Amino acid sequence: MANPVGWFEVVGKDGPKLRSFYGDLFDWQITPSGGEQDYGIVAAAEKGIAGGIGAATDGDPGHLTFYVEVDDPAAYLAKAERLGGRTVLPPMDIPAFNLRIAMFADPEGHVVGLMKGGV
Repeated sequence: MANPVGWFEVVGKDGPKLRSFYGDLFDWQITPSGGEQDYGIVAAAEKGIAGGIGAATDGDPGHLTFYVEVDDPAAYLAKAERLGGRTVLPPMDIPAFNLRIAMFADPEGHVVGLMKGGV
C-alpha cells in the first residue's frame, strides 16, 4: 500500500467513556497525553498503528475511522453490544481478498470496522 494508515483517532462528547469503551473492548492500554486536553494515547502494537482517543473540541460532534484486526468479528460484535455499542454490519466474507469484515457503532454512534484475514 502506497499510503498505509499510520494513526487513528476517536473523538466525541465524552472522552473518558470512549477510552473506557475501547480499552475494555480491545484490551488497549490508554495513557493520558498530559496537559489540559482530554485525550489518551494508544501505543502501536506489533503490526498495529498508534492512535488517540479523547474529547472533541470547538463543537465538533466527533469522528473516527479505522478497522481493527480481530480473530473473531462476530464475538467482538457481541462484546461491543454488551458494552453499549450496536451492530451496523454483521460479519460478511469478501472472498476476493480472503477477508471477513463487520462494523459496529460505539456508544456515541461512531462506526468502526472489524476485520479478519486479508491479502
